[in-house]
Amino acid sequence: MIETHGLTKAFTARKRTVEAVRGLDLTVAPGELVALLGPNGAGKSTTLRMLTTLIAPTSGTARVAGYDVATQPQQVRRAIGYIGQGNGAGHNQRGRDELVSHGLAYGMSKASARSRADELVDSLDLTQVADRKVSSLSGGQRRRLDIAMGLIHAPALLFLDEPSTGLDPQNRANLQEHVVALRERYGTTVVLTTHYLDEADSLAERVVVIDHGRLVADDTPARLKADHAGDRITLAFDEVVDAANAAARIVRGHGDAEVEHAEREVVVRVASGARLAPAMLVDLQDAGLPARSVEVARPTLDDVFLNLTGRSLREGHTADQPATDQLDPIGVSA
Repeated sequence: MIETHGLTKAFTARKRTVEAVRGLDLTVAPGELVALLGPNGAGKSTTLRMLTTLIAPTSGTARVAGYDVATQPQQVRRAIGYIGQGNGAGHNQRGRDELVSHGLAYGMSKASARSRADELVDSLDLTQVADRKVSSLSGGQRRRLDIAMGLIHAPALLFLDEPSTGLDPQNRANLQEHVVALRERYGTTVVLTTHYLDEADSLAERVVVIDHGRLVADDTPARLKADHAGDRITLAFDEVVDAANAAARIVRGHGDAEVEHAEREVVVRVASGARLAPAMLVDLQDAGLPARSVEVARPTLDDVFLNLTGRSLREGHTADQPATDQLDPIGVSA
């Protein structure tokens, strides 16, 4: 569904060039649900804009749904659905009418557009509100309407750009359930961007991490957590000196572990925390360094992301890297 080779995008700002995306090689197979993650300014949004034909690549190639994004943008747009961060429906329009209008814009007959609109209204639990003005809908209802608009022409590939932004936890959970159900029902390939790492963890079969314009990780959430994070064992002690001595002893006995020591607490990152923690406690007890408490936590995608990029997913643009939406593109003309 997606295949890129050396995909690159450069922008200019104050007479200097910034490569927002640098030689990206990416493939997405039909039917996959892939989460595309990256800190602000890392190149994630620029990648998405190239794949959806909103901007042209500077160099490299990208084929989406079988079409070249640079030479066949119209064919790409017919084959994909795109749900952006803002609401796409007119506030004074009725939801069902908006769906039909979008279907007509894609060249569907009025009968087909109405039939498809009815189908999506039913599958997205919009039956009770579809004939109301969009301005009267809740945030969750509007996002489900946005998804219906993106699916009206039955695209083979759906891009969801931070679909849960601004929703409360209940509406986020409901929206995630609908995305899973729609994918199972229609077999749609989904590329998702999100700032909620738990959302990527629960929905995606693959997680692709982009940082400084380059792909830095591409694997299942489970394997990323196993390979790039590890379990976290947190030990608390009554005395600062005991914590320091315990940290030194753990380093000597577990050379493959990552050990951090701060005041009366020691944090150990290892591959099998639940298995190693009991023996570690016994060893410290025998050495006269009994722990006051212990906690074993499994890794999350937050841990993976921090380990891979050294920063939080929600951190803003770095001082030496301008926001790409404020730069001038260098590339072929659309």
